[in-house]
Amino acid sequence: MAKDVALALSSGGARGLAHIGAIEELEAQDYHITSIAGCSMGALIGGVYAAGKLEEFRDWMKTVDKKKIFELTDFSLSLNHIVKGTRIIEAIMEFVPDVPIEDLPIPYCAVATDWKSGHEVVFRKGSLFQAIRASISLPIFYEPVRRNDMILIDGGVTNPIPMNRVTRHKGDILVGVDVSGHDYKLQWEKMNKLSAMQKHDKSLKAKLLDMIIPDNIEFNYYTLLSRTSSLMIRQNSILMAKLMRPDVLVDIQMSRYGGFDYDKSERIIAVGRQKTQQALKMFKR
Repeated sequence: MAKDVALALSSGGARGLAHIGAIEELEAQDYHITSIAGCSMGALIGGVYAAGKLEEFRDWMKTVDKKKIFELTDFSLSLNHIVKGTRIIEAIMEFVPDVPIEDLPIPYCAVATDWKSGHEVVFRKGSLFQAIRASISLPIFYEPVRRNDMILIDGGVTNPIPMNRVTRHKGDILVGVDVSGHDYKLQWEKMNKLSAMQKHDKSLKAKLLDMIIPDNIEFNYYTLLSRTSSLMIRQNSILMAKLMRPDVLVDIQMSRYGGFDYDKSERIIAVGRQKTQQALKMFKR
């Protein structure tokens, strides 16, 4: 059975930490990752892995709690983004040095989107972290990256799981890890429950929360935009899987963890490992 893997990692915010578990399970079962392509969080995890620093990144993520998330969030007063996104990249670069993509030990690419043309942009050379920073530029949240007359935003807009961009070798198997899916029904139920609690809570904290997110917490401008974007990305990832027909597709639809649950890294990594184990078991059959 072929053991060389061309690996594609999807977008998904904090849910993308499951990619770490997927990589660890592949290696535990003696698969050899010979190339990697990633989008957004998949570009970050894939780049860190290609640079040989995945273990260090996982150890660092264990130290990330809500306080540290706030410290790493460099808020902006701009009209087109909330967070600059520089601080988080600089923190990771303290233990993962920036290198030219073409000097990495395995072929790697990151996918972003040019907001001006609407075209997909694939980074196969140049600064690793410039490519990652462009790929993770979640619209409205992170500041877009301006490069060569382009305005670069999250690659998930055009190609959320770039299985068609990963470098292939003779006899390898194509593995895609998709964390773009949600259990939307359960999330809706949870938000309804939170909204009901908010209405009955008379504390000062609840009053302040009500001023920021009034009434229908489960259905407001932010949740409407976020859910709509997620649905479109999910449909694009499903279409890519149908087009590319990977040998192994690890489809991880999370109900408990969201795109900003970076303080729950170990639990999300465990989910990724478990789902990959199940997918590989089916593949071997």
